Amino acid sequence: MSETHLSETRYKDFDLEPCVAKGLEEVGFEFCTPIQADTLPIALRGQDVAGEAQTGTGKTAAFLIACFQHLITTPDDEKRKKSQPRSLILAPTRELAIQIHKDACMLGKHCNLTFGLAYGGTGYDQQRKDIEDGVDVLIGTPGRIIDYYKQRVFDLKKAEVVVLDEADRMFDLGFINDIRYLLKGCPPAEERLTLLFSATLSHRIEELAYVHMHDVATVRVESEFKTADKVKQSVYYPANDEKIPLLLGLMVKFEPERSIVFINTKRAADKVYAWLEGNGYPSALLSGDVPQKKRQSLLNKFTIGEFNVLVATDVAARGLHIPDVSHVFNFDLPQSGEDYVHRVGRTARAGASGAAISFACEDFAHYLMDIEEYIGHSIDNEPVEVELLVKPKPPIKMERRPPPHGAKHSKNYKGNRNQPRRQQS
Repeated sequence: MSETHLSETRYKDFDLEPCVAKGLEEVGFEFCTPIQADTLPIALRGQDVAGEAQTGTGKTAAFLIACFQHLITTPDDEKRKKSQPRSLILAPTRELAIQIHKDACMLGKHCNLTFGLAYGGTGYDQQRKDIEDGVDVLIGTPGRIIDYYKQRVFDLKKAEVVVLDEADRMFDLGFINDIRYLLKGCPPAEERLTLLFSATLSHRIEELAYVHMHDVATVRVESEFKTADKVKQSVYYPANDEKIPLLLGLMVKFEPERSIVFINTKRAADKVYAWLEGNGYPSALLSGDVPQKKRQSLLNKFTIGEFNVLVATDVAARGLHIPDVSHVFNFDLPQSGEDYVHRVGRTARAGASGAAISFACEDFAHYLMDIEEYIGHSIDNEPVEVELLVKPKPPIKMERRPPPHGAKHSKNYKGNRNQPRRQQS
């Protein structure tokens, strides 16, 4: 972790329980990030916090430390049933929930707490059994959590700590009514610690905090991505038919150690993936309809370097903690400044530096004005020089994934047109 990313506050400056301090020490955490330094003093004294911070700024550790400290220093209710978790942590995406669970197991390994994980797409029966066996901290996505909750697999009557991570994204994904429903099943706001984190504390999120939190302290940490201190941002203006040659040319020019290429649609992602594979760039393809087990396998292979390029839709824009991503390519400009910031946030993690390169093509150039207004500055223009346009080799041929078992018998089934697979040679 870069020193420039840290504050002067040390974790040992807080009166943390030995088991919490030991977990931090074992992972090499000594200095707090700004969001941790600003929120921990408040949360550790038991006051609710609404924090504004971008991904990659250490907010996961901030709320986990506060959660562990609260649970350890507060005696467990002897009447609590094993179906009643002491803490609920909600995240908008499967990847983020998995990452939070991983971090919780690492930071809380000495705290004698059990951690449960619930997310859609896989493991339904096993996740249910784990929760039924009893967990202290339940981490998951709203859809799967509320599924088990309505089946009375667990209840929230003994929830002492509630965490809402990336609340803005949960609004965007339509989870807000589910969240309100779950919060109503918890003890009153004044009887629990509630921590909310969001990339932007919009009016609707502040309203949520006002209704469902108690004596809440608002903390805002300015994003380094908006000031571009760590990310070199640039934009090219290619014609539509120049985008693939330009992408290949920039791959040659910059030789990125590890890069993510963001695309706006699954179908376009398939095509870009095929071109990269056909031109000698082994890539992973990640979109919303990739099965969860395969998604995790692809991310792991990308993390360990089996693939150097990840082609992805915005499913990869949040919640992924992948080290050493040197370049982010916005092959398609996103529709909003907020999505742009989250994409850019995949590089320059934990204070490192990185590059974000965007293509303002004929189809998406009109989004650039809103993006620049959101981030508060213009993005440097770069010329599309002839020598940057590589003549591409043909893309690999793709074949469609077969339909799910039984789906071909439905008269309405039209096939999954957006999930290709590479032909076996």
